[in-house]
Amino acid sequence: MIGSLQSALRRVFMLIEALFNRAFGERLNPFYHLGATTFFLFWLVAGSGLYLYAFFDTSVSGAYSSVLALSERQWYAGGVLRSVHRYASDAMVVAMLIHLLRHFAFDRIHGFRTFSWLTGVGLIWLVYVSGINGYMLPWDRLAQFVVVASFEWLDWLPGFGGTLIRNFMYASSVNDRLFSLLSFIHIGAPLLLLLLMWIHVQRVAKASMQPPPAIVTGLVTTLVALSLLVPVSSQGGPADLASEVGAVALDWFLLPVFPLIDRWPLAAVWALLILGTVLLLVLPWLVRVRHATGTQRIYQLALHPGPKHVTARAGETLLEAGLRAGLKLPYECRNGGCGECVCTVLNGRVDHGEFQPATLTAAMRADGKTLMCCAIPLEDIEIEVAVDSLDANGTPAITRYQGRVEQLERLSDTVIRLRLSLPDNQRIEFAAGQYLNVLLEDGECRAFSLANPPHDNALIELHVRLIPGGRFTTHVFNGMQVGERIDFEAPLGSFTLHAGAKPMLMVAGATGFAPIKSILEDAFERGVQRQMQLYWGVSDVRDLYLLEMVEGWARTHANFTFVPVLSDTSGTPEWHGRTGLVHEAMLADHPDLSGYEVYVCGSVRMVDNAVPAFLAGGLGANACYSDAFVPANRAPSGR
Repeated sequence: MIGSLQSALRRVFMLIEALFNRAFGERLNPFYHLGATTFFLFWLVAGSGLYLYAFFDTSVSGAYSSVLALSERQWYAGGVLRSVHRYASDAMVVAMLIHLLRHFAFDRIHGFRTFSWLTGVGLIWLVYVSGINGYMLPWDRLAQFVVVASFEWLDWLPGFGGTLIRNFMYASSVNDRLFSLLSFIHIGAPLLLLLLMWIHVQRVAKASMQPPPAIVTGLVTTLVALSLLVPVSSQGGPADLASEVGAVALDWFLLPVFPLIDRWPLAAVWALLILGTVLLLVLPWLVRVRHATGTQRIYQLALHPGPKHVTARAGETLLEAGLRAGLKLPYECRNGGCGECVCTVLNGRVDHGEFQPATLTAAMRADGKTLMCCAIPLEDIEIEVAVDSLDANGTPAITRYQGRVEQLERLSDTVIRLRLSLPDNQRIEFAAGQYLNVLLEDGECRAFSLANPPHDNALIELHVRLIPGGRFTTHVFNGMQVGERIDFEAPLGSFTLHAGAKPMLMVAGATGFAPIKSILEDAFERGVQRQMQLYWGVSDVRDLYLLEMVEGWARTHANFTFVPVLSDTSGTPEWHGRTGLVHEAMLADHPDLSGYEVYVCGSVRMVDNAVPAFLAGGLGANACYSDAFVPANRAPSGR
């Protein structure tokens, strides 16, 4: 039944919002800014209230006359602000309740949103306490009715036994101290409300607390116009506890419970409000989760270009996950209305959520498009979207750096591990598997993969293999010193881990192990559970320069296995492991590659031989990722 109610409400909201989109445009649709509008109205109520309080007499004898003077003697200021204060309070209630109803309709009450829902229930109580208390202060006949009814209602609670209402049985019973207490409550309750509003949005990534300027202008103009056309005035003269209040015009936004207090048994009114509050509090556990398959999972999201890897909590949209991770993603309405956050799903499945059909058409969905503000991942996914690593032309932003050599560690006769630091503890944001270009004095560059994982980026790690006659590598081996400066640009390349569930086969030739190392260490850090197998091919066993570390991975991670392959065993007759070409060894173990993803990195010759063989073995073209190390005299390829 609750699900059917939600479905009906969603259809109503989608219809109304479509009409508002035509009238105001997607970016100014007030339904897309309900939370921010509520915040703005609070500040409008608070600001106008401060002005009124400056002229308000907090004594019993002076309260009514001071409010009357505000309304009549300075109608152009105090009178208008009194009306704005009242109408903005009503508007705040309306925005808050529609906001709550919309979140219920769109099932945004589960998972991490449960916190916001529960604090929102507390906000409802504080808003009404503040509003009801505000109606006590003008000390007119309406205030008298509200005060007497409120304290009669409170007196029903155990422990009071009629002690509260005694303060209002006679005019002499109401003294300035009691009236000052009511005034103090009208300051304290809104302060608590503001605190809870701040707490309320803490789980919401980049929560907006200010609506667009056009909506602000429209709200203020409407409220001021309404205040001038229908000014608020005191009702029936000053309060007189010697006579009963006959009839008053109620504010049905803030005082809807008072007719019930007047006509129902007080116990029934309390039962209604308590049961209603309890129902709201337990609603997240009563409503069936729409995304039941993902309620207990944390999904990995890879965003290209880059890519950047983030995690999505249960029920979290792609946009919320990205914003929570600090990405500067494109978005506007956050409700599936404007299309600003459209992206392409490269791998994995999503629930597209609720959106305006004109914004995400069936053709767009068939082409792999979705809206980040609505789409919820159903598994590890990979999307393509303009992120903060793009420049104004839409291409990946590449930055030039100057590094300092911190360590030169000879890992083998032909490989040195070069570690660089950046000035002022600067860090490079990159994706595992990317590379950098070392810039030489004459403008030439040399490409080296980043061998450290993204989470361990205090130093940059490069594996430099000695190339006979190589200009830069010869200098690294024979002349480079700690403290030397190196100019480079980074990050570059798209040889990175892709989202999916298929087991991964990784083929590295010689120092092609460097980006594979970065990818594997990143996968271990992020808790990737897919099966991973590394085939590392070298000429001589001494070229397995980090053999102990890789064997340690195999012992530590149950989903990782390692197969070293030697192409030349003439110098190591004691070798009893795999021999031959590394890609052939992998194919011998996995003749059918149709259910795998393959990552291959090494020399151009190795990659050119391996990739066609893998495709012939049943590997899908979209499941083969390669990176070829290109000699300096050739144009870059495969990066």
